[in-house]
Order: sequence, then structure tokens, then C-alpha cells
Amino acid sequence: MQTHVVPVGFDYDRLIAPLVRDQLDVDRVILLEGAVGSEANVEYSQNLSEKLEQDFRNLLGATTERVVVEDVYDYDTAFEQAFDLINAELDADREVWVNISAMPRTVSFAFATAAHSVMVEREGERDRIHTYYTAPEKYLETELAEELRRQVDLLEDLRAGDDEERAADPGADERIVARLESARDLLAEFDERGTTIGAKEVGDGHIVELPVASFSNVKPFEELILFKLGEDGEFASVSELAEALARELGEEYTDSFRSKVIYNVDRLGPGGKGYIEQEERGKSYRTRLSRIGELWVRAHGDGEN
Repeated sequence: MQTHVVPVGFDYDRLIAPLVRDQLDVDRVILLEGAVGSEANVEYSQNLSEKLEQDFRNLLGATTERVVVEDVYDYDTAFEQAFDLINAELDADREVWVNISAMPRTVSFAFATAAHSVMVEREGERDRIHTYYTAPEKYLETELAEELRRQVDLLEDLRAGDDEERAADPGADERIVARLESARDLLAEFDERGTTIGAKEVGDGHIVELPVASFSNVKPFEELILFKLGEDGEFASVSELAEALARELGEEYTDSFRSKVIYNVDRLGPGGKGYIEQEERGKSYRTRLSRIGELWVRAHGDGEN
């Protein structure tokens, strides 16, 4: 069972299109509505929420719940709300996906940080908590601005000419009609879809999951393992990784050294700090860096390292 927590701002496509296009299983959706801002902004967001509620139900067969965030700029309250909500969904034996593509950044960051915090406290359920972002295919704001510029130019041209010049330009009326039609179509699309259109494909899908950083320091020998995986990539087994490390360090490859590597790989793995992923292949485990492990190596891979 999957629950998607979706803060609703002024976007439509980015909140539902990736789930439809990637054919994800969505059983339950929690739509977060902001209650702060101008009356027009609140009404616009609520209208989008109503449309999303209908489409999540009709397109994905998901049950929906609308939850109000009283103050979208109160980070502490939003964090507490997110922490309780995520824990409740996990307690109900549901996997939780948090979409941080829309709504004010305070809410999105609060929910993302809360998700990470829950992972630390419920380490054994790390793989059941996800945060993700979807990039739009295009931004309507820029097209609206360009359209307004073209209309300003047109109006200035018409204002600069006298009646005789306008009479001598039989295409003037056609230009006016064309600009009005274009503006009306664009505004209609804006009212229907919000400030963005579509869900941009990134890699093999439409979701960029945000990796979770470890809250534990990396020990010196653990660093060696991470840098070795970053340098050489995937190893067919932990023993193969241990042999490579022994050669690099100029040490004898013994059972004791192998056990040391296995112990530290376990500490860095899914049940520990989460920097390493392992896939069982027969009696061996293919060992590689996780996404956060790759980012750690990239961030620490300069200087003396």
C-alpha cells in the first residue's frame, strides 16, 4: 500500500502526471492545502486541490484526503504535522511518498526533513519512506510574459499610427484578433494547469527521489571503503572488495582483514548508514554505492582524499 503526500500549490501536472506516466501504484493520497495568502491565491489552490482529488480517484483509483496546513510559512508546525502524518501512515502499514514539487518551500522542506527524521528513528523501515521532486516540461510564466510583450508592441504600433494609416493596413484587425485568441488560449491553459505544464522525464522516469543523508560520522576505514567503491564501481562480492582494498593498502589479505571489511560494509549498508547497497547473487552480495554514498564520495573526493 502506497500513500502519496502531496502539498498543493499552483501546479497540477507535476503532482499527478509522473504517477500516471510511470504507472505507479497509488492507493491513498493526502492533499495538503495552504490556508494563508491572498483570497485569490487560497481559492486558486483549493480549486486545483478539488481537481486533483477527482483525478487521483478517477485516473489512479486512489482514495483521497484533503488536509489543511494552517500557516504555510510556519516551518516548526509544518514539521510537526508532517512527522505525525508520516508516522501514522507507517503505523497503518503503508509506504509513504512525499512530493515536494509544489507549495511554499517552507512546507516542502519541512515535510522532506520530517521524512528524513522518521527514517532515523525507524531505521528498519528506511526503504518505506521516500521524498521526490518532479521537474516541469516548461514554465508558463515565461510564455505569459512574452505574450504580454508582443501585445504591448502591437498596441504601441496601433497607437502611433493615425486613422489613415490604420485604414491602409487591412491586416491590423487580423493581428488584433490573432493576439487576442493567443492570449485567451494561454490564459485558459494557465487557469486549467497552473504555472507549469507536464512532468519532465529525468533518466528512466519522471521522479527524482531525494537521497537521505546519514546522521552518523564516517570512520576512517569506512572512508577507505567508500572511496574504493567510488573509484572502481561495483564489486561482485565483499571478498572481491576486501582483496582490492588489501592490495591498495599493501596489506596481506587474511580472514581477519576480510572480516574487518565485512563488518564495516555492514555498518555502511542499508541497515546502517545507508551509503552502500547490496544485491544478493547466489552466495555473494554485489556491493556498490547507494545514491547518498555517491554524493558523499563526490562531496569528499577532493583535497588529500
